[in-house]
Amino acid sequence: MSRFTLPRDIYHGKGCLSELKNLKGKKAILVVGGGSMKRQGFLDKAVGYLKEGGMEVSLFEGVEPDPSVETVMKGAQAMRDFEPDWIVAMGGGSPIDAAKAMWAFYEYPDTTFEDLCIPFNFPELRQKAKFAAIPSTSGTATEVTAFSVITDYAAGIKYPLADFNITPDVAIVDPELVEALPPKQVAYTGMDALTHAIEAYVSTLHCSFTDPLALQAIEMVFDHLPASYNGNMTAREEMHYAQCLAGMAFSNALLGIVHSMAHKTGAAFSTGHITHGCANAMYLPFVIKYNAKEPTAASRYAEIARRMGLSGTSEQALINSLCEKIDAFNVKLNIPKTLKDFGIIETEFKEKIAKISELAVGDACTGSNPRTIDPAAMEKLFTCIYYGTEVDF
Repeated sequence: MSRFTLPRDIYHGKGCLSELKNLKGKKAILVVGGGSMKRQGFLDKAVGYLKEGGMEVSLFEGVEPDPSVETVMKGAQAMRDFEPDWIVAMGGGSPIDAAKAMWAFYEYPDTTFEDLCIPFNFPELRQKAKFAAIPSTSGTATEVTAFSVITDYAAGIKYPLADFNITPDVAIVDPELVEALPPKQVAYTGMDALTHAIEAYVSTLHCSFTDPLALQAIEMVFDHLPASYNGNMTAREEMHYAQCLAGMAFSNALLGIVHSMAHKTGAAFSTGHITHGCANAMYLPFVIKYNAKEPTAASRYAEIARRMGLSGTSEQALINSLCEKIDAFNVKLNIPKTLKDFGIIETEFKEKIAKISELAVGDACTGSNPRTIDPAAMEKLFTCIYYGTEVDF
């Protein structure tokens, strides 16, 4: 038996932020990030709509990119003090992810972060509050997923939390919120969405419900990401919907080792943070070549290429075309091809990669990857990505 879970309501289209006034409740806490929503006027609009609906509103501002365990605990305390019956998270993946984790600690103060790190081990939520998510980027799709990624900076590790309990009740997918995104963010989030869709399609847990969503998302990203990157607002609206479709797919089919690797390298090197979408974009073609040694995965990658109209008569030729298409996108979007190109120091890479590989194999996303991997193979794969060498094992 499999399960397919989505938010109760998904609102989409320009101006649908106004649906906040139709939420039924007495108190709402609004969780936001570093200030872009305030500067662009969307925070004031959101507060206004909630108040128009008769709610008392409290703000929790300043959630950092890649939110920390400490921020989550601080937000949960603010919720316990205010006692909202709606948690509304608005912004990129970070404030929404943070608010999901805060939600658990608000309702269950005695639970531990270690408890939540066990996949699908959350206590039953909605005892005190419901959850609405409003994305301001077009990549993570956390507004429709059962996932949250929280960083333990002391350990240098990102922890993906997974449980259908944290799938939001309401998603508000308003393209007006992404019109001012800088090109680099459009690129990284767009490639994150593409990775979500491709990994969901080849996941061991894919099904008849997730496959059409994944394929539609891939097609929309291929059709619209370059134009969105270059400032076309019609394309940017389509990308906002594409990433949401990809989220619906991967929330139910789960992901693979591209994400395992990105989770464990994001905060690992002294040369600076590797943005999640950038990491996914670099790793994806190499992982496709690794996974395609497994026959079932190879046939599904070839099917993606065939559905997208890419060239090739043989299965291998189609897979090569898919990798070439992704490589070409990375060039258009100014994304490095290798970790060396990104600027990771070779001596530090060699010193840390064994431990990183071990952690990546243990990541929650590894279990649904279509080809098994152990730490030694993971280290070989990372080495190919560092130097840009061929994946031949």
